[in-house]
Amino acid sequence: MAVRIRLTRAGRKKIPCFRIVVMDSRKRRDGAYLDQLGVYYPSQQPAVLEVSAQKALEWLRKGAQPSDTVRSLLSREGVMIQFDLLKRGATAEQAAAEGARIKSGALLRSQTKLATAADKKKAKELELARAAEVAKAASEAAATKAAAEAAAAKAAAEAETAAAEAASAGEAASE
Repeated sequence: MAVRIRLTRAGRKKIPCFRIVVMDSRKRRDGAYLDQLGVYYPSQQPAVLEVSAQKALEWLRKGAQPSDTVRSLLSREGVMIQFDLLKRGATAEQAAAEGARIKSGALLRSQTKLATAADKKKAKELELARAAEVAKAASEAAATKAAAEAAAAKAAAEAETAAAEAASAGEAASE
């Protein structure tokens, strides 16, 4: 019997949840499984992955082959490096320490990715706010300029009217 470590789908429509299970490779995707190793929630931000490293190592030692997706998930958790180190003769403590180091690095990368996305969103919001302020200042400047031009035109008209009155008063006085 060929034993595989693979994902079975659970969850609702458009909200996937996967179980990491050990099963016969000839069984259907959501068929009966031998053992459940953990769960994976890819739709949450950040994606949640819970794996029993001890069970996974036990099944890997027995010869279970992980699917490509499960292999990458186990690598992210540091289980695959532990398995490799144990095969090469390292002690369990050394393997566990290396696995913990790998897992903490993956966690740090995912947090950095989220922080970068949040920073990009915040920068975009600031850019939009600045653009709105510039547009508001430009409209206020245009309104001020129009008001100044109107005041200047009114003053010129008043000066012209005053000059015309003075000229007519001067003509009336000379007669």
